[in-house]
Amino acid sequence: MATVTLREEVEGEALAANRAAAALTDDAVASALTLAAALVRERRPEILSANQADVEAATGRLDKGMLDRLRLDDARVDGIAEQVAAVGAIEPLEREIASWTLPNGLQVSERRIPIGTVGANFEARPNVALDVAGQLLKSLNSAVLRTGGAALRTVTVLVDDVLRPALDQAGLPPEAVGLVRSPDREGARVLVSMPERIPLVILRGSGPTTAELARLAAENGVRTLAHAEGGGVLYVHAQADRDRALAMTEAALDRLGVCNRLNLALVDRDAAGLLPELLGIFRDKGLEVRGTERAIASAGDGVLPHDRERLGYEWANEPERVATVTLDVVDDLDDALRIANEETSGLAAGIVTEDIDAANRFLDGYRGTAAYWHATTRFTDGFELTGAPETGINVDHVPGPRGPVTYRDLWLRQYRVVGDGTQMR
Repeated sequence: MATVTLREEVEGEALAANRAAAALTDDAVASALTLAAALVRERRPEILSANQADVEAATGRLDKGMLDRLRLDDARVDGIAEQVAAVGAIEPLEREIASWTLPNGLQVSERRIPIGTVGANFEARPNVALDVAGQLLKSLNSAVLRTGGAALRTVTVLVDDVLRPALDQAGLPPEAVGLVRSPDREGARVLVSMPERIPLVILRGSGPTTAELARLAAENGVRTLAHAEGGGVLYVHAQADRDRALAMTEAALDRLGVCNRLNLALVDRDAAGLLPELLGIFRDKGLEVRGTERAIASAGDGVLPHDRERLGYEWANEPERVATVTLDVVDDLDDALRIANEETSGLAAGIVTEDIDAANRFLDGYRGTAAYWHATTRFTDGFELTGAPETGINVDHVPGPRGPVTYRDLWLRQYRVVGDGTQMR
């Protein structure tokens, strides 16, 4: 008997998901997600057992931060159930955008229709499997999931013992959620190479790996929504209030291993008097500070030379150096904007200033996905900003969904036209 190749396996999952997509309806999907939340709790022993096996196999291979993201406990399982239930309860996507009648009598409506089947490649974090699958189902798209090999046992249980039974109980085809069942990284490359079956793939994970997959997808004619690089920027303007600037800095560093935390601090020359207190915050949080020559000249011995090619290099992507922040002392607002626009990922940037005109200039001039005034970039998150969990944050500089991508973004535009047979060009 011939051996089935990995590509054939993934194609089979994608074909089944394609055929299942047509059966998805708003009411049935909401019911399926509600059932899935209950099954997460019911299948807790199986989920935790599979996760324990994943963690044991990964110990010694993954760093502490990655192991922590992989590991589940009772509280995290409850969190997964609550998130799935929340997605199920959200209002479905409004399908009609606008409608009008042409002078010739044609009735035209602009509508949102599902994409079909969407792929998702994500890091070894089990909760992401249900987050992404829930968002795709909510937008009436089917899914083919591929997780990091370290989480495959756990994600397999979540797909086979939670999502698929829930879909079946709701009267939907279980195959609406497919899974790449090989731990090999080749599975990710296969996922981004079949445009006829999977025209769009959501990519989450480390910068270099995700960037490589995005390039391969482009070569194969597959579109991607890539969450590869992040890092928040905070510009302390010359007219910044001292207390507010310090509070904002502290608030932006409550967690280090997340993409939207303070990664690059830009301090105006005329606000350099705040540097000792800012460095004190960094020191209290155990951060290593890397900076430009002008930052070192202004701040002194507390700053080490920046040793990465881009000033906005995201330290959260480097587990061994996650406790790092970059510092620069800038000439003025225009200098800060240039750096934020040209030397960072474009995820998010904020300004602290009591000067309204300066704040508006910054907000108007920044080209990234989220611009803040007196609010931390930690709010760059789908649930925080829109009330819906995100599949990732897209920083592309092209038309399409940017920033936190949720179920509201996962659709295609279609024009629906109705006439009476008399209209002619």
